[in-house]
Amino acid sequence: MKTVKISLNSIDKVKAFVNDVTKFDSDFDLVSGRYVIDAKSIMGIFSLDLSKVIDLNIHNDADVESILAILKPYIVE
Repeated sequence: MKTVKISLNSIDKVKAFVNDVTKFDSDFDLVSGRYVIDAKSIMGIFSLDLSKVIDLNIHNDADVESILAILKPYIVE
């Protein structure tokens, strides 16, 4: 499992993010405080505080580099 910090601070960014993660068979979790949301659920994402940076857990060790390349626009260094 790999964890990265992402920012989804606009509605368009959330829609694009969900479209990108649904391309993969892997599981993705968004963690904000004590809440853990399926990253492929657009309704779940909108229940989070999107003004803050969110942790993204990627449950795939084989494909992680190609996943990170596609998700690069959302990743906060």
